[in-house]
Amino acid sequence: MSAPEFWNDAIKAQKLIGEANSIRNKLTPLAKLESRVADWKVLLELVQEEPHESGYAELRTEYALLEKDIADFEIQVLLNNPTDRNNAIISLHAGAGGTEACDWSSMLLRMYQRFCERSGFKVELLDILAGEEAGVKTATLMVKGEYAYGKLKAERGVHRLVRISPFNAAGKRQTSFASLDVLAEIDDTIDIKIEEKDIRVDVYRSGGHGGQGVNTTDSAVRITHLPSGLVVTCQNERSQIKNRASAMSVLKSRLYEIEMDKKRAEMDRHYSEKGEIGWGHQIRSYVLQPYQMVKDLRTGEQTGDVQSVLDGELTPFIEAFLRGKKRTDTNDDDVDE
Repeated sequence: MSAPEFWNDAIKAQKLIGEANSIRNKLTPLAKLESRVADWKVLLELVQEEPHESGYAELRTEYALLEKDIADFEIQVLLNNPTDRNNAIISLHAGAGGTEACDWSSMLLRMYQRFCERSGFKVELLDILAGEEAGVKTATLMVKGEYAYGKLKAERGVHRLVRISPFNAAGKRQTSFASLDVLAEIDDTIDIKIEEKDIRVDVYRSGGHGGQGVNTTDSAVRITHLPSGLVVTCQNERSQIKNRASAMSVLKSRLYEIEMDKKRAEMDRHYSEKGEIGWGHQIRSYVLQPYQMVKDLRTGEQTGDVQSVLDGELTPFIEAFLRGKKRTDTNDDDVDE
C-alpha cells in the first residue's frame, strides 16, 4: 500500500485494501481471544492455589463468555469465500399447491425479513408477485450487510411445510413447498461483462403496493438476457433508472451464480456428494401438526420451538451448515405426513 504506484489502478487497490481489512478483521479478534485465554489460565492457577467460591464463579462466567466468543469467531473464519462478505439477493418461489403454497411462501418471506432484522441487515423488497387469493408467488429481496451472503447461502433450497391448512374446509393436513434462491451481489471487484446486444429491456407500469407515484408511471423494468434466457424484474423504485440499475445488479449476480453452480456441480461429482447443493432439493421441514418440529435434513439440526424459527431464529441451522455438521440418520420419517 505504501508503494508509489499503488493507486495507479484504483479498482485493484480497493480490492487489495478489502483483502487486507478482511485479514485484519480475523487477526485482531484472534489476538484478543488468545490474550483472554491466557488470562483465564492465570486465573485458574490462582483459584487452584487459593480455592474460593467467588473465584470459581468468575472462572465459570469467563469460560462461558470465552466459549461463545470463540464459537462466533469460528463462524467468521469459516466465511472465507470471496463473496461471503457481500450483500445477498434472495428470491422466493411458491411451489405447486396454489393458495396453500403461496401462503407458505409469504410465511418464509416474513421469516427471512425477521432474521435480517435480528442480524442487523438492511432489507429492500425489489420485486413481488402476489398470489391470486392470498400469499406470495414470487419475491426478491436485497439484503445489505457484512457477511449477508455468507450466512444466507445456507438457506438455499426447497423448504417444506406440514400443517392443517387454513384454506382446507375439511381440516386435513397438507404439505406445501417453497424454493429459496440466494445470490451474492457482485461488486466491481468481480468482472461480469454484459453486452448491450445480449439484453432486451422492457419497461412497464408497476403493480401492487407502492402508491400512486409508482403505479401510474412506466417505472418498472424487465431485463431479458438473451444468451441464457434469464429474466430479471425490478419495480420497487419510482425511478426507471434506479430500477434498471438494481435489475442489472441482480442479473450480474445470477450469471455469476450460474458459473459457481457449474463449479460446485463438478466438485460434487468429484467427491460423490450429489444432491446437497442445487436448486430443487429439499433442505428443511417445518411441521406444525400433529406435533411441532423444524428439522434440517442436511445437518440433522432440529428444534421443537417452531414459532421462534418462523420469527427468524435461524442461527443454529445456519451455523450447523457452516460448520459442516452432517445428519446422523438416513431418512426423515419423523417429519413425514
